[in-house]
Amino acid sequence: MSASEPVPAQPPAGLPALPVTFRPTRTRAVLLTVGVAQALALSAIALLLERLSPGEKLSFVFTGLLFLGVLTLLSRPKVIADADGVTVVNLTTKRRLAWAEVLRVNLRPGDPWVYLDLSDGTSLPAMGIQPGIAKARAIGDARALRALAEQHGTH
Repeated sequence: MSASEPVPAQPPAGLPALPVTFRPTRTRAVLLTVGVAQALALSAIALLLERLSPGEKLSFVFTGLLFLGVLTLLSRPKVIADADGVTVVNLTTKRRLAWAEVLRVNLRPGDPWVYLDLSDGTSLPAMGIQPGIAKARAIGDARALRALAEQHGTH
């Protein structure tokens, strides 16, 4: 590296390097594994039961794929933080926020996921950080997102 090239900025101690994606990895793995296993099992049953009509077999396969689709949708949530802000991807919605819009990151005992208090007075659930299966990881992720919001926001 020459003297004229800029040195990449290192994140302050304790903060993850940006961009960073937070997602409930264990929950996602369980949901997708169960979805695939269930779709395969229902498809196998449809093929093995000779007494079923083609329409009934198709309904078994369709039901398996429908369950897989629902579980895939449930595994979608994530929170992506970058230098410009945060993107919150929930089940069916995606919202981009500038760091200045995020006033506080909350994960209180009993909360199913993180909530972001926003500058417009509303609160946005960020389902990508949830303490379901991996509580310690969710707490760590919430703390990291809170520290990023404090560093990059208007605090």
